[in-house]
Amino acid sequence: MKIAVIGGDGTGPEVTAEALKVLAAVAQLEGFNFKTTDYDFGGDRYLSTGEILPPGVADELRDYDAIYLGAVGHPDVAPGILEKGLLLELRFQLDQYINLRPVKLYPGVETPLAGKGPDDIDFVVVRENTEDLYCGVGGFLKKNTPDEVASQTALYTRKGCERCIRWAFEYTRQRNNPKGKLLTLVAKTNVLTYGHDLWWRTFNEVAAEYPDVKADYNHVDACCMWMVKNPEYYDVIVTTNMFGDIITDLGAMIQGGMGVAAGGNINPEPGGASMYEPMGGSAPKYTGQNVINPIAAIGAMAMLLEHTGQPAAAARVMKAIQTVTGTKMKSQAAGRMGYGTREIGDLVVENL
Repeated sequence: MKIAVIGGDGTGPEVTAEALKVLAAVAQLEGFNFKTTDYDFGGDRYLSTGEILPPGVADELRDYDAIYLGAVGHPDVAPGILEKGLLLELRFQLDQYINLRPVKLYPGVETPLAGKGPDDIDFVVVRENTEDLYCGVGGFLKKNTPDEVASQTALYTRKGCERCIRWAFEYTRQRNNPKGKLLTLVAKTNVLTYGHDLWWRTFNEVAAEYPDVKADYNHVDACCMWMVKNPEYYDVIVTTNMFGDIITDLGAMIQGGMGVAAGGNINPEPGGASMYEPMGGSAPKYTGQNVINPIAAIGAMAMLLEHTGQPAAAARVMKAIQTVTGTKMKSQAAGRMGYGTREIGDLVVENL
């Protein structure tokens, strides 16, 4: 297995080191080989060279089985520069049209939802990842005057909607929830009557091909309410890029915070290059202190393994994570875990 590693900024390299430590251990146990190549993309490189993603690198990354990203975000770089120039650019150039976000409450992890436990919070959000408002279509008229006008246009294509929706139906079928296979489309068809009508019609047409999966619909505002009140209702959610961006952060909070949330930017096509990452950001104030939580980063590595032909290794890592959160860690908050970053990595390795 060939893996491109982008440690990134802040605490990104620290949590990446723990994910790679777990990868090395589980590879030995499961009997597979891997090779990693490091890339220094991030804030420091941008500040020293002015480069974010050098020409030709996206083509180079296509040759890897997977990409692992630690974190992006530097206090000396204006917000949006690295995110747009690296994260979004890779998503678009590598056509990573699925953003996959498991929302799973691990044993021992505290949720702000009273009376809810791991059996109640265990669903997945499939977010379309290459269209919508993120296409960057728009502009200004009479900028910095009292008459300024700004426009930002959301773009949706039949191809983009259908391939995401179809993947979500396939994923729901394979997930095979014992409580019943349920796929919920989250949109806003009563207000966004063009783009989201396209999503609605495409969803219903594809649903006819999956009679074993119950097709469901929520307006996004209703979804936000039900995720808090009855998270156990959901199995798999499929949604647009913008709404997915919002509800997955809500999902991260109900599963215990950004320290445990992991995700994948996936190109499911044969030979497609996918990227896996923790959701917590670079947390620069904790850099070098050995206090940041690596559980999300290790969970992202489990996702990478699951989607690159090593499901047994992925399951082993996920089981070890849940043993550590359920029996060892005092908290998921940085500096309050009862152990340091490196020690949490060691504990996961011990429990593989």
